[in-house]
Amino acid sequence: MADSYCPDCKKCTEVVFDHSAGDTVCFECGLVLEAHSIDETSEWRTFANESADNDPVRVGGPTNPLLADGGLSTVISKPNGASGDFLSSSLSRWQNRGSNPDRSLIQAFKTIAIMADRANLWDFDVIECGIGERLNLVATIKVHFANIPLLAECFLNTGTSPSISYMIYLKVLLKDRANEIYKKVEDLKSIRGRNQDAILAACLYIACRQEDKPRTVKEICSVANGATKKEIGRAKEYIVKQLELEMGQSMEMGTIHAGDFLRRFCSNLNMTNAAVKAAQEAVQKSEELDIRRSPISIAAAVIYMITQLSDDKKLLRDISIATGVAEGTIRNSYKDLYPYASRLIPTSFAKEEDLRNLCSP
Repeated sequence: MADSYCPDCKKCTEVVFDHSAGDTVCFECGLVLEAHSIDETSEWRTFANESADNDPVRVGGPTNPLLADGGLSTVISKPNGASGDFLSSSLSRWQNRGSNPDRSLIQAFKTIAIMADRANLWDFDVIECGIGERLNLVATIKVHFANIPLLAECFLNTGTSPSISYMIYLKVLLKDRANEIYKKVEDLKSIRGRNQDAILAACLYIACRQEDKPRTVKEICSVANGATKKEIGRAKEYIVKQLELEMGQSMEMGTIHAGDFLRRFCSNLNMTNAAVKAAQEAVQKSEELDIRRSPISIAAAVIYMITQLSDDKKLLRDISIATGVAEGTIRNSYKDLYPYASRLIPTSFAKEEDLRNLCSP
């Protein structure tokens, strides 16, 4: 049941939706508030044992402006098993023999989607937000995804967690951005002979940077199909160089801050909320200092400093595994931050005498 304003009752009452007639009825007085509503949900239910053999979907996917035919072409799938239809098998074979200019693009987009599904492309700091913030985000969702109106409605629905809807939105946004980058590079005809897996992984890395949701090269490498960190780094530099030459201007990549990685690293270490909040404040204050270290190293060093003052202490080895930063690099960054411990650590988390418990670098 949901709440809606009833003109007869002159107040917000619970309403009941009659699926057979499409009517929205007031639960208290029985007044029909809305008639002949259109049910946009699917008219079938798919069970696990039927999903592979009997797909009730009668429509294709959304249009894709990156493809020559807009993604509206018909694809004849191969029949399952030896008892498949001979005609369908023959048609599928003949279709594969024909020339399809989008075949390589479709395969590349599928690979990017698989890598995005493997990677953790959302942050853990998505919390319940007010109706004003919801409406702003819904407006953004509707602009970018006109083909997914239910996503915005799902976000506005008070019975649905907004963090889930936001994660779906962010995941689709990053995949689309990576597809756009690959399409631009592929149109230049300059990636032939290069490592395709590294190129696709680099596109996903650049997309995360441009959408202010950066991921480390090591995180992208963990979901790439065999591409190494060095290969992804070289591919990223090559893509940026080629696109800058094409556009005639520098390519916007976004600025990386230590706070962009902190929440995710803290979640990997199962740190308490108090420790996470203290680490966030310490990272923000560290930006005022002249610490010439990478943001990832600073985030790892701050976590190491905070966990020493916490009841739930973490080993340096565990922090290195969770952050992907070498133990020696964490020690060196901690050595640079140690003189400023009294300025970085919030007094609500640790007193002045507690800072003496920090190990000397």
